[in-house]
Amino acid sequence: MRLHVRVPERASPAALVAAEDAWKRVRAEFDAVDVALSRFRSDSELTALNRLAGTGRVVPASWRLRTALAAVHRACRLTDGRFDARVLGALERLGEIGASLGAGTPSGPASPAIAGLGVPAPGARLVEAPTAPLDMGGIGKGLALRWAAREALTALPAHAGLLLEAGGDVVHGGVPPPDGWLVGIEDPVADDGGEAQPVAVIAVHEGAVATSSVRVRNWIAPDGRAVHHLVDPRTGEPARTGLVSVTVAATDPAWAEVWTKALFLAGRSGIGEEARGRGLAAWWVDEHGRLGMTPEARLRSAWVAEERLG
Repeated sequence: MRLHVRVPERASPAALVAAEDAWKRVRAEFDAVDVALSRFRSDSELTALNRLAGTGRVVPASWRLRTALAAVHRACRLTDGRFDARVLGALERLGEIGASLGAGTPSGPASPAIAGLGVPAPGARLVEAPTAPLDMGGIGKGLALRWAAREALTALPAHAGLLLEAGGDVVHGGVPPPDGWLVGIEDPVADDGGEAQPVAVIAVHEGAVATSSVRVRNWIAPDGRAVHHLVDPRTGEPARTGLVSVTVAATDPAWAEVWTKALFLAGRSGIGEEARGRGLAAWWVDEHGRLGMTPEARLRSAWVAEERLG
């Protein structure tokens, strides 16, 4: 994670203290989201809920988990099932193993918000266990960015601005620089360890930017295949769509994440029409290294590698 803070005048000791406080709030919010939404923690709320998947039980859950559940349900509807959090089983079959969902006592302290595993947390309300275990993945990171940026901004002086980055996704808050925050889109087919020039640079004046790519989270599955984390819920297999990365700029980081995944699954032949039809600012790179973008993306671009357009 990285937090950039911009203050309206010369940095003062008070502004530096405020920036440090903002960073502490970011860390605290990400820690809280990890406890609520991580599938890699035995003591997270999500792991406790996933252990009840398919039982139809109704249990209390914190506001973070409730918000995430509502978001993934809505995202599934709006994307016609291309964004579906019920891919945890597929990811584990492919070798990306999280916390054990087997019967028995979790290895860590029980989540305080799931009925039968402890005392419900203050403010907890009821949710129904999912039909299958969930992987919050990118949308969880997007929600963490949303909440952390909001918390950080409350610590800063009036007219300040921030840009918060987590795992390559960014969100803006407050007042941007006059020309916006300049955010580069990494070249996903470069062979130099990420030192190549970007394929485009976005001027971020508001909202968030998210990218889904097969460049980083890829591995060798137990059966010896090369696989990646962008699983098609319709097949349970890593999506092979002719694309290697999709970037979306939107008002909210969680929804920017949703549309990167949905557009990735639209594939090289369908992404342009769908992204333009939805009015999305989207950039994409195909397996041949060619760059595409929507008219809205062109308007938000401060620079583009024109020779890569195709």
